[in-house]
Parts: sequence; C-alpha cells; structure tokens
Amino acid sequence: MQDENFIVREPLLNLQEEVIGYELCWQKNADALVRPSDADAQELASFVSDLASAGDGGTLMGNHLVFIAASAATLKAGAYANLPPKGTVIAVHGDDLADPDVLSAIKALRAAGFGVSLRGAKLAGVDRSILTQMTHVETPLNVGNFVAHVQLYRSLDIPSTRMVARGVSSWEQYDVCSKLGIHAFVGKLHLTPRQGNGMKELNPAQTMILQLMDMVRQNADVRQLEGLLKRDAALSYKLLRYINSAGFGLGCEIQSLKHAVTMLGYTPLYRWLALLLATASTSSYSPVLMETAVIRGRFSELLGQTFLPKNEAENLFVAGMFSLLDKLFGVPMEDVLEKVQLSDAVSEALLTREGIYGPFLALAEASELNTPEVEAMATSLCISPKQVNEAHLSALAWAQSLKL
Repeated sequence: MQDENFIVREPLLNLQEEVIGYELCWQKNADALVRPSDADAQELASFVSDLASAGDGGTLMGNHLVFIAASAATLKAGAYANLPPKGTVIAVHGDDLADPDVLSAIKALRAAGFGVSLRGAKLAGVDRSILTQMTHVETPLNVGNFVAHVQLYRSLDIPSTRMVARGVSSWEQYDVCSKLGIHAFVGKLHLTPRQGNGMKELNPAQTMILQLMDMVRQNADVRQLEGLLKRDAALSYKLLRYINSAGFGLGCEIQSLKHAVTMLGYTPLYRWLALLLATASTSSYSPVLMETAVIRGRFSELLGQTFLPKNEAENLFVAGMFSLLDKLFGVPMEDVLEKVQLSDAVSEALLTREGIYGPFLALAEASELNTPEVEAMATSLCISPKQVNEAHLSALAWAQSLKL
C-alpha cells in the first residue's frame, strides 16, 4: 500500500505562528475526523517506523511533534513500538476508548514516553481518568458549540493535557483560537494572505544577501564576498551555522566563507545564501512560511536528484526556496524576480511551473495541498509514490536539522 499512497503533512502552529509539529497521514485519510482503516494505520506506522530506523533514533523531527493516527488494531498490536517516543504523538479516536485493550495500550504508550491525542470524542462523555492519560485533546472548529467545548475542557483543569483546534480555515478563526489559548492545526492557511501583511521593503540583511548572491553568480573574488559579509557578524554566523548543520560529510567544520568556497565551490554557496535570504525576514508572519520554503526547496531537490545532474538539482533547491518569496515579501513573483537575478530556467519554474525544473517544483508544492493531482504529476515524472514519500519525509527531517 505504501507504493500506492501519498503522504500529506499538516502543520501545527503555536500562538506565534511557528510550526511546533506536523500530522502525517495518507492523502485519502486527510480528514482527521474519519478513523483510518486498520490497514491504512498499519501501513503508515510501518512507513514512519522505517524512516525512524534510518535516522539517529532520537526523535522523528528534531524538536517538532509528529502526530500519527492509530486504529484500535494497531494500538493493540503495538505497531508504534519501533518509533522514538520523544516528540511522537499517537492520535486515538474516541470511539475506540470503549475497548479495554485500547485503554491498556494507551497507558503503555504513555509509560514509554509517547504523547497520546484524543480526537472525535465528546469530552462530556469521557471519563476523567482517561483524559488524564492524554497529552492533547482535539476538537473541530466547525462544531456549533466550539466555545462551550473549550470551556468544558478548561473546567476539567487537567494541566498535562493541551487542546488542539482542527479545521481552522481562516486567519480570523486562527485569531479566535489564539485568544482562547489553544493550538491550531492548519492546512493551506499559512499559504493564504494574512490581513496586514502587505508589500514590504527588503530589510538591510536581505539587501546585503542579494548583493552577495549577485556577486556569487559573477564568481567575484572571495575576499570581496568576505568584506561585505563582515559588515553583519550575525548574518555571517547564521550562514556558517546552516552550512555546518547540513551534513556535507566533509569531516571538518567550515570556519569561514573562504573555507566554504574552497571546500564546496560557488554553486552550493548560492543555495545557502538563498536559504539565508528567506530566513532573514523580520515579518511576524514569516516563521511558518520560512519553514515551508525550506522544506519545499529540499523536497524539490530530492525529487530531481535521480534525474538531473547535481548542479541542476541544486537549482531546484533554489527554485523551491524562492517559490514562497512573493508571500514572504508581500509582492508579486514578477517583482521578486526583478530584485533577485536568477537563471531563465529557475525563473520559468517560478512563474509558470514549466521548463526543466517546473514539474518537480509543482509536485513538491502539490504534495503540501492534499490534491489528487499529485499522482498524475508523479507518474509524468516516472517517480513512484514511495520515492515521493521518502523525499517528502527526508526534506522534513533535513529542515529540522538546520535549527531555523
């Protein structure tokens, strides 16, 4: 089944609009109110377990939480035993609480250090002793008595349990959730305009990075690059931190820009400057967009690595990163491209999703949106669902390694 399904991720934001976790599910199970079948839940558990076994065994996604929906059968079968407990939250449906074996499994998960989230349940009908086993309680925003549901949750006064709102479809609803002091799962919300986030001027750091990128494209002397970068010590530190956190396998720590150019060359440096440009935003709206841009860039690159030469795959990273600069800067993409000098092929991908890079970028972008077009896009590129899923989760894990 892993060869037929596509992974969808849904970010969990905190009150600062920062991503603190993701839910992972199969595309056809994207509606969290519907319980996954035993087969779907088992396949997801197996797929994510395989990913975990290939990592360092600490956590799935660094400091981020990862929510995975369970079925009664997978809970009782211990399907999550191979996952790292820290940061992993197993979502349990309320209808399964009537099974004593499920309750025993929940207690075992909590004892092992896993989080457990309750969804699809009316709190008034759940025994308090069960609720105290939960780290999270989920409620859909579209229920008629949402505020009353939140008030009931608060009246229970269980400090160890946090409430998560689902189905938040507008920033107005998100603000309501923020005022109520709860977290909110969102899907495409962060990709929609936020009132008050109009056109922005580039800040001094971004202006400097654009200068550096133009100098790198022209193969300027590294001493000129260092001279410019030394004007902002914080920016220089951040660039070197990114380069050293990415795991190039060089066997040494990059100590300076000159060292980076000597060891890596100019093309990889350009990609790190692209990353630095996106993360140099000072907008309060930027945290979730920045992380999405990083994941999309790496995802696009991984999708193209098998088919394109290394330098062209790195261009895919830049295309993916820049595909959200219009939203980060609050200007049309055409205006972004006037400020940033890119190759014709990258510009074509950004404007039309066509050319050599466009289809890979379009596939990475579509994988965020839970659209049935993903399958046709992957097929046209001769990329299997398994390859897409592995690239998707690898990009997620890679982004966490940067410690944005």
